Amino acid sequence: MSGDWTAAIERARNHAPFLARALDRQPELAALLAAGDGEGALALAKSAGDGIEDTGVALRRERLALATALAIGDLAGAFPLLRITSELSALADRALDRAIAATIRSRVPDAEPAGMIALALGKHGAGELNYSSDIDPILLYDPDTLPRRERDEPGEAAQRYAREIVRMLSENTAEGYVFRVDLRLRPASEVSPLAISVNAALSHYESSALAWERAAFIRARACAGDVVAGEDFLAAIRPFVWRRSLDFGAIVEIRRLTARIRASHAGPSAPGPGFNVKLGRGGIREVEFFAQTHQLIHGGRDPSLRLRGTRATLDALAEAGRIGREDARILGESYDRLRTIEHRLQMVEDHQTHVLPAGDALDNVARLDGLADGAALIAELEAITGQVAERYDALIADDAEGGSTTAVAGDALANKLETLGFPQAAQLAQRIEGWSDGRIRALRSEAARGAFEALLPALLERFAKAPDPVQAINRWERVLAAAPSALNLFRLLEARPALLDQLVRILILAPPLADALGRRPELLDALIDKTALDLPGSVEELAAEMERGEAGDDYERKLDRIRIVTGEERFALGLQTIAAIHDPLKIATALARTAEAALLVAQAAAEEEFARVHGRVPGRELVVLGLGRFGGGALTYASDLDVIYLFSGDFEGESDGDRPLGVTLYFNRLAQRVSAALSVPTAEGALYEVDTRLRPQGAQGPLAVSFQSFEQYQKNEAWTWEHMALTRARPLTGSSEVRQQLQATIDSVLHQERDPEKLRADALKMRAEMARHKPAKGPLDAKLARGGLVDLEFLIHYLQLRERTAFNPRLGIAVEELVGQGLLPPAVVEARQLMTRLLVAGRLLSPDLAEPGADAAQALAEACGQSDFTALLHAFTAARQEVAAAWAAAFDEKLETT
Repeated sequence: MSGDWTAAIERARNHAPFLARALDRQPELAALLAAGDGEGALALAKSAGDGIEDTGVALRRERLALATALAIGDLAGAFPLLRITSELSALADRALDRAIAATIRSRVPDAEPAGMIALALGKHGAGELNYSSDIDPILLYDPDTLPRRERDEPGEAAQRYAREIVRMLSENTAEGYVFRVDLRLRPASEVSPLAISVNAALSHYESSALAWERAAFIRARACAGDVVAGEDFLAAIRPFVWRRSLDFGAIVEIRRLTARIRASHAGPSAPGPGFNVKLGRGGIREVEFFAQTHQLIHGGRDPSLRLRGTRATLDALAEAGRIGREDARILGESYDRLRTIEHRLQMVEDHQTHVLPAGDALDNVARLDGLADGAALIAELEAITGQVAERYDALIADDAEGGSTTAVAGDALANKLETLGFPQAAQLAQRIEGWSDGRIRALRSEAARGAFEALLPALLERFAKAPDPVQAINRWERVLAAAPSALNLFRLLEARPALLDQLVRILILAPPLADALGRRPELLDALIDKTALDLPGSVEELAAEMERGEAGDDYERKLDRIRIVTGEERFALGLQTIAAIHDPLKIATALARTAEAALLVAQAAAEEEFARVHGRVPGRELVVLGLGRFGGGALTYASDLDVIYLFSGDFEGESDGDRPLGVTLYFNRLAQRVSAALSVPTAEGALYEVDTRLRPQGAQGPLAVSFQSFEQYQKNEAWTWEHMALTRARPLTGSSEVRQQLQATIDSVLHQERDPEKLRADALKMRAEMARHKPAKGPLDAKLARGGLVDLEFLIHYLQLRERTAFNPRLGIAVEELVGQGLLPPAVVEARQLMTRLLVAGRLLSPDLAEPGADAAQALAEACGQSDFTALLHAFTAARQEVAAAWAAAFDEKLETT
């Protein structure tokens, strides 16, 4: 094992009296360390208590030996920090477990320690104990299984055991101590007994626990005693620790806790004598709080962040894109070095200290670490704590720019509303005051009402500027009424006016997004999450996010997860659209990626659930063929999913489950399951409407058909319009092999020879019928207006089939290929893009396709790349005229666009 063991022992003897005494007291261990046999020394240390009947003495011998071996290995550079902290944490686990067993058996001989649980919290729970750390367990007991004498009440027995466990580990005897035990993290520690019943603890965490207790349980684990029961308890309180919505109220709570720590910490704020490397500015605690705050915010929806170790958490946060990789590196390296310096302070005399001493004592600590003197240590700490403090202060910064936070009450509210120009101010004031009378659940607590009153002036000022202020208040009221709680939101909106502006923009400009908020207030998280302004990743990345749930999730929970992620992504994309953050063309493809991911995960979940009863059909697969905008990879906010269900292979055989089905029946029922998985509302609401009317023989035909039947139908029976629809078909699920097989069939159908005159006549007849039955719904109907997208799509598909070319389901690519071959004029490319932007953005900003209010009209123009609404109307007219000209050239028929 590498490391300078000789120098380490020399520094220990010269600068750490505790280690010097420990080496003298344990000559066999000292010999192994001098020989550089670190692993041998650790093995010997762990057996130091073997054969000793007194558990307390045995544990003290083991603790002294292990601390000595680890300290010398640390000073030698042979043991990395995580090895040291994990060995010390494992010792604490063993000590608690042996103390629990010995204590119970002293009263009930031969009993197993069932029913007595030790939960490790803090650094112990994280596996990061330091040399002289306390341990902060919570002791729980199950009155039904706790061993006790017949005359003992369960609660009395549990308290007796708890007192003896603490004494056995904490008492300082001639052999020293094992660990100081601090039970103050238990529920209501000022009034509660040392050991809490499982049911009492559950009740506390479900009803009255404080924010800091959530942070404590991030690193909790069952470490000793009845570990299985402890793990069950932690699983039961998981919803308390990991909240399903983004919890930005964690920032507020951590900010307050930080303020209390800094206010109560009397030492210097910068490194020097008296500086506390744990609690000081830029110290250990701030790195831990930085990681835990992000975990509290995001960990409810991202299980990959539910880690106990600080370094591992920082790395996971960077991997998930929640913090920068450079921040994770700097904070992680700073944390390791601060912990190492903490260890040096504690090695000197085995004291639980985090404070830099003065004078010669500071030089002594520095030289124990291998530095020249105390000044070198201070200089290093100044650089480290400066980097940590800069990042931590940015996290908890109180953004108080703009906006009034003065409470509004009574007649003052009516006067305020009248001053702002609200109609019927007195009645509106009564209505707003009535929100706090208990009718709205989110405002039932005193804290929530206080936070809302502080936010209300800024909220009203923004609503007053809306085209219809009362309508904006109506929408806000629906959001409030649906929210189970909103305290964290109120505090954050008050602190960050830019977020409030975004919320008001949605309520004023985008009715579909406002309605979505009214149904699912948790979508407000998208306003707060910085990543909500980024386009989503690939289909595979989105699918992985939808699949990321809890181990053992049932079918319903899996479907809920799909709806949660899809709803969040669609809402975020809507926000990006109305704020003109991304081109609506990119929004459309992102919406399609999201739907495709939802389909993949829903089909996999449905297949697994279906197979529980009916098994699977060997060698056959269900394949979903996307058509229309879904097949073309460009959806709008309100698009249905046009699909056809197909299955590979022949009709022979049946499924291999307990209740087997024939092949055709099997895949038709499975297809129904997949449609239901995508469309039936769950506890998290609805997802997509699934349209299967484009399947062979339409609504009269079976829901799922074989590849062979599909091919025969398309080649022998399909109408022209069905082949036009097939130009945008794309296999979306199934293995690569069966997708290629299906694509080959589609290609062969599309490339077959056709009668140009019949094709032209069919296309014109179909479009004329559609125009009669589906006229444009308003002046902004980019889809159905003559010269709009439907006409352009008919034109594209006609040319594709006539010329047997440019068969790409993505219309943008198909148009460019047709232009490249001289079959369409170049101006059609820009016309299609403009009208697609209008279609996508218009679904949010003008869902009725009429001219919207001034603010929404300007937002719509900006989303479409135009300077104002008048310019947008001119551009739309010009685009339709370009399509009409191309239509006339191809069909020799005038298209009326006025």
